[in-house]
Amino acid sequence: MKTMSRRRGQGMRIMSQTSADEAREKVDEVYRTESRRVFATLIRLLGDFELAEEALQDAFAAAAEQWPQSGVPANPRAWLVSAGRFKAIDAMRRRARFDASLEQIADRLDARTSGTADQDDEGVEDDRLRLIFTCCHPALAPEAQVALTLREVCGLTTEEIASAFLVAPSTLAQRIVRAKAKIRDARIPYQVPSREDLPERLETVLQVIYLVFNEGYAASSGASLTRPDVSGEAIRLGRLLAELLPEPDVLGLLALMLLHESRRAARTSPTGEIILLDDQDRSLWNREQIVEGQALVAQALGRRGDQRLGPYTVQAAISAVHADAPSPEATDWAQIVGLYDVLSRAAPSPVVELNRAVAVAMRDGPEAGLELIDGILARGELVDYHLAHAARADLCRRLGRTAEARASYEKALALTRQEPERRFLERRLAELA
Repeated sequence: MKTMSRRRGQGMRIMSQTSADEAREKVDEVYRTESRRVFATLIRLLGDFELAEEALQDAFAAAAEQWPQSGVPANPRAWLVSAGRFKAIDAMRRRARFDASLEQIADRLDARTSGTADQDDEGVEDDRLRLIFTCCHPALAPEAQVALTLREVCGLTTEEIASAFLVAPSTLAQRIVRAKAKIRDARIPYQVPSREDLPERLETVLQVIYLVFNEGYAASSGASLTRPDVSGEAIRLGRLLAELLPEPDVLGLLALMLLHESRRAARTSPTGEIILLDDQDRSLWNREQIVEGQALVAQALGRRGDQRLGPYTVQAAISAVHADAPSPEATDWAQIVGLYDVLSRAAPSPVVELNRAVAVAMRDGPEAGLELIDGILARGELVDYHLAHAARADLCRRLGRTAEARASYEKALALTRQEPERRFLERRLAELA
């Protein structure tokens, strides 16, 4: 009997340990998937970046301590919001021993946010959109708007954002600190602007969402080509914005992201190696996302009226042409070049010129595209952009100009920060050898 009792006790301890391990894994999972949503809601409740960040960390620390013992709550996000709110008010009251004014602030905060825990889960979907518009307030410098949103709304690290902007991490960090101070000192409200003020604020918000998507679709650095959680978050934000303001370019941006995202499964091999568009297995493309994206392009074009085509709508139309083609050979490159001509007028940039040059090479041959790329590089533009050198290398390779191809691949290799791209370029160099 004693032996059976000991075994039963050991079994209960094993089950208890398993349950505790599962709870700890759940804390990690919720942090990865929900922490920025919790943070956005805490920002709304507490009205301060630093206080909300501290409350977020305290809430997850409490979860790591309590969930293995008491179990995972039915609604982890609401639990974390409630815990963070309580921790913030409690910390403020403790500090009131040194600053009596904090006691009054804590009382007001407690009264203002009391009873909001049940509503947080319902309203949390809007909180990050609300926070985006706060971070993109016109009182902030444009570069600070984008950096602050990427950092605070989407949780990208300072180093990742600095890499995307080609600036030093210390410079980027200073921008974020100054932007937070400006929001605090100018008392910028945490709210979605009125419909009258919304259009003028829209361009920066669209830019931010697209930059977030790009970081997830083609990560600026690291071991993985993509970050599905980041691109998925951008699409979610795009959907929220489209519901709030179904303007043509909002719909166009959502379409563009969906059409790009539809190719994710075909873009890499099972071992994580890059597969170029022409070599992708198109049966792996997500037809549901393609159908939705093409429908949104049609909506954006139908709602345009007398307005000029916006850049996101044009890019989405280009992606729709690719999605229509059953094979690389069947792609309508003439239509794509024409759309790039429109895009060059709507949003001229060296990168748009580069993409048009690649399309011209597909329509008219590699020599025509190479001439255009050489002209872009001769102006001193895109000399530090690895994809420009990679595109030039590919055209030289197709023309049999091996020495030039090798030199351009080596330049691209020296500039890229992403491991899958490095391996791809190294393979290309090995093939030339």
